[in-house]
Amino acid sequence: MESMGFTVGSTMGSAEAVESPKSADGTRSVPVNRFPTMMQERLGLFLDPDLESIYEKVVHQERLSAEDGLTLFRSNNLLGLGFLANLVRERINGNDAYYIYNQHINYTNICKNGCSFCAFSRKEGQDGAYVMSLDEVAEKVRSRLNEPITEVHIVGGLNERLPYTYYLKMLSTIKKIRPSMHIQAFTAVEISYLAGICGQSVEETLQELKEAGLGSLPGGGAEVFSPRVRQAVCPKKIPAKEWLEVMETAHHLGIRSNATMLYGHIETLEERVDHLLALREAQDEWRGFLAFIPLAFHPQNTRLGSLKKTSGFDDLKNIAIARLLLDNFDHIKPFWIMVTPKIAQIALSFGADDMDGTVIEERITHMAGGETAQGLPQSDLIRLIKEAGRCPRQRDTLYNIF
Repeated sequence: MESMGFTVGSTMGSAEAVESPKSADGTRSVPVNRFPTMMQERLGLFLDPDLESIYEKVVHQERLSAEDGLTLFRSNNLLGLGFLANLVRERINGNDAYYIYNQHINYTNICKNGCSFCAFSRKEGQDGAYVMSLDEVAEKVRSRLNEPITEVHIVGGLNERLPYTYYLKMLSTIKKIRPSMHIQAFTAVEISYLAGICGQSVEETLQELKEAGLGSLPGGGAEVFSPRVRQAVCPKKIPAKEWLEVMETAHHLGIRSNATMLYGHIETLEERVDHLLALREAQDEWRGFLAFIPLAFHPQNTRLGSLKKTSGFDDLKNIAIARLLLDNFDHIKPFWIMVTPKIAQIALSFGADDMDGTVIEERITHMAGGETAQGLPQSDLIRLIKEAGRCPRQRDTLYNIF
């Protein structure tokens, strides 16, 4: 789309998008390296004045501060934020946009934590409560053997009726059915819980799960790191410090993971910034996070149902700011299940570089009133990426390209 004389899209912010004008004899009268100055001349029209100093930092690849993060969140210049985020996005990933052929298995929704933001959780015996047997899990995998799936994504509740052996057998059973498929399973919250019920350290538990077939960890359970927020909405969940410690242990064992932030409920802008910077600091130390996934809160069917659903404006803003603050994360991934495929598509020009995957049968968001499909065909993902002016790249969990 055109705005203030330059294109916002796959070439937004690229020096190649601007050519020096020619004189009458056909020679260039202005050197190409004038591009930064020309962009600065436009900034006064296009961006808030408060964003100009951030633009300078982005261009010179300087790390943004907490104060910069607040400035970004307080700005309502969405196109300006997108422009800045796209500079970083294209610096890291060029014009590529990734996707994966995957499936989701949510093995149980029975959970002892009962977080107030969760519409998925049920108590034992409550209407809608379920647990999948190992045979049912196996059938979910077998039923799609004709599809070129490379990853199964597994998360569930903290079900006190399930023994530790259930989790080990789940992993080994899936590996027997589909040996080459990568298993991304169990949030840091689940890992901490499993270590508790089996009486082992987190390191010993992760090592045992890895031997059974675990490949990587999803990023869920991080919510917002703020102790105030966690006490208000998920007081039984492990604290942020423990979530980070589980991830640190996993990364030291060579088990990669994603990271998330649940936004759009009771957190402040300052708490969003603090969360992102804590992840950035952890990535500086361990280098184990694959991607960051901002998760939009869905209030329907939760105890926070009086809150409003996030807007597309807020979704794009969070994606763009994540790209700007998380300078040591290679990938920013909007979860189309939560923000809709259309917003995820637009996000490819607002800092995001990954459309996630085919998914199929995701339950958690849909029990909170999510109205998106439970899966997208590979052809739709490719079409969405191409329509956004990006180059589709099929990847595996670890971002190896097919």
